[in-house]
Amino acid sequence: MTALAAALLTAGALAGCAGLGNGFSSMPVSTNEEASYVASPANIASLTEVIGRNPKDPQAYNMRGSVFGQAGRREEALADFNKAIAIDPNYAQAYANRGLLYRQSNQLDLALADYNRAVAIDGSYAVAFLGRGMVYRQKKQLLQALADFNKAIQIRPDNAQAYYNRGLLYQSQTQHQYAIDDFTTAIGLSQQQAEPFIARGLSYLAVNDVKSAASDLDDAVELEPQNAQAWASRGLVYERMNDKDNAAGSYAKALNIRQDFEPARAGFARIGGQYGKSYSTTR
Repeated sequence: MTALAAALLTAGALAGCAGLGNGFSSMPVSTNEEASYVASPANIASLTEVIGRNPKDPQAYNMRGSVFGQAGRREEALADFNKAIAIDPNYAQAYANRGLLYRQSNQLDLALADYNRAVAIDGSYAVAFLGRGMVYRQKKQLLQALADFNKAIQIRPDNAQAYYNRGLLYQSQTQHQYAIDDFTTAIGLSQQQAEPFIARGLSYLAVNDVKSAASDLDDAVELEPQNAQAWASRGLVYERMNDKDNAAGSYAKALNIRQDFEPARAGFARIGGQYGKSYSTTR
């Protein structure tokens, strides 16, 4: 595998920590439009009114905390999850949501403690097993991560996130056929996000199935035209196919989105890309 392919695989794995709808478990959203509505000031104000009428309702605090989390207001989200847990110390969902906040801020030990508490309270809570598995993967405790992803899938066989994250684990260990199988299942369950197409495309590339890799990366950039990871990965695939115009166009597109994205910068330089020149991005 080339150094650039390895870098893109790493970038894909990191994106997977937040990608594929890994939002707050009590408030899943499937589109940017829905996410904007959920995190809107009007919705937050409405939930605040609910809390005003029900100040001892842990679900109300958990719901508003989820919305604060979607809006990126993490301190307020944390305060609401803390309040929900103070009212009901056995509220598994609030522990899982707080665990997600800690995981997103790389406070992995705190996240692990919250996910442990959530699964101790509810042994059939797939979201908590998935979240804990992601923490274990970040901590390089891969056997524990695999066990949790397997458990999440056993509980919820329709959980695209669990298949996707297990696929990332397999991919990180160069078990690409297992990874491809899991990414394929994730795509079958949730076809509207680019991450599993990117990941599967990179695994196809790693096993030299360049045609399938190109198809997946074409789909990824169509789904998310502003995804720099997708464009840079597509550039690598077309570079491997010796289609330098399409490769340069893909790398250039990635750099237009993220000027500091080193895999795209390196790829563009490697194929002799020229800044200011127009390149094709058509299939």
